[in-house]
Amino acid sequence: MYISNVFLLILIFASSAGVQAQLSVKKESFLPGKVWYDVDGDTINAHGGGFYYQDGIYYWYGEHKSRNSLAEVGVRVYSSKDLLNWKNEGVALAVSTDASSEITSGSVIERPKVIYNKKTRKYVLWFHLELKDRGYEAARTGVAVSDSPVGPFEYVKSYRPNAGVWPQNFSEHQKTKENATELRYEWWTGEWGKALEDGLYVRRDFEEGQMSRDMTVFVDDDNKAYHIHSSEENQTLHISLLTDDYLDFTDTWVRVQPGGQNEAPAVFKSGDYYYMVTSGLTGWDPNAARSFRAKSMLGPWESLGNPAKGKDADVTFNSQSTFILPVEGRKDTFIFMADRWNPKNHKDGRYVWLPLAIKNNSPEIKWIDEWNLNERRYVRQTESEK
Repeated sequence: MYISNVFLLILIFASSAGVQAQLSVKKESFLPGKVWYDVDGDTINAHGGGFYYQDGIYYWYGEHKSRNSLAEVGVRVYSSKDLLNWKNEGVALAVSTDASSEITSGSVIERPKVIYNKKTRKYVLWFHLELKDRGYEAARTGVAVSDSPVGPFEYVKSYRPNAGVWPQNFSEHQKTKENATELRYEWWTGEWGKALEDGLYVRRDFEEGQMSRDMTVFVDDDNKAYHIHSSEENQTLHISLLTDDYLDFTDTWVRVQPGGQNEAPAVFKSGDYYYMVTSGLTGWDPNAARSFRAKSMLGPWESLGNPAKGKDADVTFNSQSTFILPVEGRKDTFIFMADRWNPKNHKDGRYVWLPLAIKNNSPEIKWIDEWNLNERRYVRQTESEK
């Protein structure tokens, strides 16, 4: 009996070691929607991700998820030289053990994005923050800093952006209009919709600051940084110019697509245009993506429709945008990065990365089962895309 048990343990150990070795094999292609393992054979846990490139290394920052959507660990960071094989660099921003902290365990920390400030030589991490036990009512954005791209990041503070400041594309009439009647309108009625477009929630939140939920940040060629976030009860996008140190908001900001219900903004630049891809407003369920372009980050932004093409385009291949990455050293090569959420087990959310092309000054995304960056060749396509 003893010998049999020992033999069984040896078999189990050998089997586990074999699986681990198999998972650790160097990857040569992207497999959208499949489980993605790091170089140690562990599942990559970096949802709602943001990406930063420096000195030949890409850094992937994302929400470390457990079964639910609450922050229990913080923001995790991975590094890679080829975008395929990722090393776990640990926790970039850890939740606090102080119950009074805004980022205490049980808060909500989403969509982390990192940019580098050349003047201060600091790495700046922005993220959507919801306070513990308050659901999604806080609607704040938080910021942290570090001397290293892998952290640890030190939490600075959170904001309701643009308190006491009107948007640049707001009329004098909109600034002085009273909200007394409009605030009583029922949601989704025509009267409410017109009032929303006319700045109902901008006026309501003027003193406290505007709401900020799904967000991203973008650094332009002139090193000016912009904070793009879903605001006004998730009905309208706001784009705000950050201060020179990237840690605060200037008085320059605009509303984009009032009442358009855009979430999950991802911004990039190609040629003469700035482009933005967003999702609609359907909670954890996927929907058809939207795309926009402008000659300036502050707009005006022109609607281009759904950039996804082919089968399942109406649900963006069952995913939601988080980032669009320009591949270093490859002109006009972009990767659309998205999350396939699993609200029953958030840790098991998958990553959908697909090539994004610019055709006739509009972004276009098609599904590919397996692909790589070598000469932009696609390894295997679905029958519907051949």
